[in-house]
Amino acid sequence: MKNFADLTEREVLAVAISSEEEDSRIYMNFAEDLKERYPDSAKIFEQMAEEERGHRHMLLEMYEQRFGPHLPPIRREDVKGFLRRRPVWLTKNLSLDTIRKEVETMELQAERFYVKAAEQAQDVGVRRLLGDLAEAEKGHEEVAAKLTDRILSSDVRAEEDRTNRRMFVLQYVQPGLAGLMDGSVSTLAPLFAAAFATHQNWQTFLVGLAASIGAGISMGFAEALSDDGSLTGRGSPWLRGLTCGLMTTLGGLGHTLPYLVPDSWANAFWIATGIAGIVVFFELWAIAFIRARYMDTPFLQAVFQIVLGGAIVLAVGILIGAA
Repeated sequence: MKNFADLTEREVLAVAISSEEEDSRIYMNFAEDLKERYPDSAKIFEQMAEEERGHRHMLLEMYEQRFGPHLPPIRREDVKGFLRRRPVWLTKNLSLDTIRKEVETMELQAERFYVKAAEQAQDVGVRRLLGDLAEAEKGHEEVAAKLTDRILSSDVRAEEDRTNRRMFVLQYVQPGLAGLMDGSVSTLAPLFAAAFATHQNWQTFLVGLAASIGAGISMGFAEALSDDGSLTGRGSPWLRGLTCGLMTTLGGLGHTLPYLVPDSWANAFWIATGIAGIVVFFELWAIAFIRARYMDTPFLQAVFQIVLGGAIVLAVGILIGAA
């Protein structure tokens, strides 16, 4: 993947053209899905799709004037920092409020892209066009923010600052949750394998400590290097990496700390293992709740993914250690 700062003017225009085409199709998909439930809102999305096609036409004309008819094969998926669009098969029968949040994120990213692109454009005409498109995308974001005003009650709108919540989720909840999931689940197998292989609390604690810290370092660097935040607005990559790394480490330490129970105690191993099992239970259910609360994941699906998956990893660790 390429950094945004490394793109040439030709590549910037090519990415913009393909992005406008894809976003137009996404808006038409939303319009078709909402036509029976909210026909007035569906018309708004049809208009937005038409505007995106107009943006693509303007960009294509500018590109052909500057570089000719051939477009390089580069899309936004090839540029570091772009958020991935939700697959089409996951955009069916969404609530209007969920669609609004999706559109707000799309348009915020598009606006930031055009602002950044205009700043580094050398050609005056290209810079002017990109600046105009940034303003147009900002207008779309405002339309999306007002889209459900007549459907959502005023008390609900007053309670939720949509933009701040979205950015909070992007900057802190996503990396923190990814770290917590990895730390809580990935360390289960080595920890409980060591526990049942040795029946020694101190040795088990050392294995869990090493696994937790190692996973935290790995996840922290992976998050920090995955997105510089310049386009997505996800904030400092090192802050996200630190958040992800710390949550990964904490996720592993939660069920590691019980093995500090001294081996000199009577039934020390089973006391520590019992406490660790209780901690694991609450960890997995907490992760499932956070996914359902902040990541728009159905609760039962989150439970199936996290609790069942964690239980399987736990069982694998116990079986390997007891072998």
